[in-house]
Amino acid sequence: MNWKLTAKLLAIFIFISLFGNASLFAHCEIPCGIYHDQLRIELIWEHITTIEKSMNQVNSLSAEGSKNYNQLIRWVSNKENHATELQHIVTQYFMTQRVKPADHADEAAHAAYLKKLGILHGLLVHAMKAKQTTDLAHIRHLRDLTDQFVEVYFDEDAKKHLREHHKG
Repeated sequence: MNWKLTAKLLAIFIFISLFGNASLFAHCEIPCGIYHDQLRIELIWEHITTIEKSMNQVNSLSAEGSKNYNQLIRWVSNKENHATELQHIVTQYFMTQRVKPADHADEAAHAAYLKKLGILHGLLVHAMKAKQTTDLAHIRHLRDLTDQFVEVYFDEDAKKHLREHHKG
């Protein structure tokens, strides 16, 4: 193989390895047993707040007579990125790693499983809608659904901690 081609391929591989994966901070899918569910909820709340601020900025900048398109694009991009991160936490963390399927024979456990999935699906849909619009109703839905998920997923001590943190 040509040395120049090999060097170029190696440089591309190193570049992609270092800079190509935007999700390096995310929890992996190796069953290591190291989970911090409360942190993920706090991150979801942070993403929702950032999406809301971005929507407000987009609406404000759009209403100005002289448009600053650079700032508009930056706020739209910010909104999209945080909605995508929220979706990533919901799918790659909770749906694939933490919410375990329940046996159909255990009706109560299966109903609880379906309730969690329904709430998580709602979060995905409203995060998608938040990407498509600047309608703040999606922010309210995201917050309500996150609160509902906290209620059905966590034990009482974790709920108390999350409520205290979220209000503070």
